[in-house]
Amino acid sequence: MEAGKFLDLMHLAENLKNNTRHSWTSTGRRESVAEHSWRLTVMAYFVKDEFPEADIDRVIRMCMFHDMGEAFTGDIPAFEKKESHDRAERRCVEDWVSSLPEPYREDLRALYGEMEEQRTLEAKIFKALDKMEALISHNEADISTWLPLEYELNLTYGEAQVQFSEYMKKLREEINRDTREKIKNEQKTRG
Repeated sequence: MEAGKFLDLMHLAENLKNNTRHSWTSTGRRESVAEHSWRLTVMAYFVKDEFPEADIDRVIRMCMFHDMGEAFTGDIPAFEKKESHDRAERRCVEDWVSSLPEPYREDLRALYGEMEEQRTLEAKIFKALDKMEALISHNEADISTWLPLEYELNLTYGEAQVQFSEYMKKLREEINRDTREKIKNEQKTRG
């Protein structure tokens, strides 16, 4: 890749470090989109033994690039996102991918298509982990950062995406256990 184009790409990717998400960290600051994507890639690496038939390197690439549209649009929480937001983000990603040189253009076009279709094992692993990472983040954050709707949402979000795998269902159950414990502890302190 030509050096100038490479630098342009790095400057765009830097937006993911600056754009914050609805989630908070355990230290009380907003999480960046880049931090979410980074931990998601770590999660993908550490589930590879559960899915030996999957191309985990492909899952990791999905984790790395899935929120690249937010470099253009910023993050919109799932409970506020509308179809118009999805369309705008998709257009930004399509324009960006079209501007890339080969072989990156075709590789990323295929990767985004696979994530959108949700037919392959790799796409399903990525999507389930994406949902689970958000829930883990919420459970790590102080409960005072939760909106009232998140008490229920944290127990239902991503439920459909884990149904393809017994391991993912167990992970979801463990996250639910953490959520219930967090809510119970908060209710005790309120008295």
